[in-house]
Amino acid sequence: MASLDRSLIAGLSIFEGIGSGDLDRIVGQARSIRIAKDQPVFEQEQEAHSFFLLLDGHVRVIKSTPDGHEVTVRYISPGELMGIASALGRTTYPANAIAAVDCVVLAWPSQLWATLATNFPSLSANTYKAVGTRLQDAHTRVIEMSTEQVEQRVAHALLKLIKQSGKKTEDGILIDFPISRQDVAEMTGTTLHTVSRLLSAWEDQGLVKSGRQRVVVVEPHRLLVIAEGRAAKS
Repeated sequence: MASLDRSLIAGLSIFEGIGSGDLDRIVGQARSIRIAKDQPVFEQEQEAHSFFLLLDGHVRVIKSTPDGHEVTVRYISPGELMGIASALGRTTYPANAIAAVDCVVLAWPSQLWATLATNFPSLSANTYKAVGTRLQDAHTRVIEMSTEQVEQRVAHALLKLIKQSGKKTEDGILIDFPISRQDVAEMTGTTLHTVSRLLSAWEDQGLVKSGRQRVVVVEPHRLLVIAEGRAAKS
């Protein structure tokens, strides 16, 4: 197998502050894996044998609840680490990671994490900063679910997704991976029926365009007004 080139990871925020020679050493211990759409990168409670960096594509993180429900927790974008159970003091993965589209990941053996974290303090610091941001996002969602109206939560979710992976098109800003109304419902703690009703209403108002696993935000500013609770009550 051809050796991997450091250009794959150079410039990513997670490796900020690490010299080119060290990047060569880090990437030299990784293997590149292609994951087909809808296939798992790893599964909840599976032994955490590896940790991963997403190079291309988008990954949906899904948490299985004790009563058998599955909840979409977040989406991973290119350049993000995932499956870093060792950094969290775990030996198993805390959730399922499923390829939303065809993906390419770099994988390192989990036992390497402690060595990398010791040898490259900036990598460790950047990783914990990223984990902290994810925890903050989770806390924000808990607060949103307990204090906001459903339409605010759905508007916030769509705005977050276009910030994460928005692609400008003639129609507006496309969420650049397949996302269903059920996914949006799970992310916002509501029902498929409610999300469908909301998106249909917003489509009639010219705020969004949605189709099968496709959402385009046409009027992000008007959506922000709704998210912030500033929309006129009907």
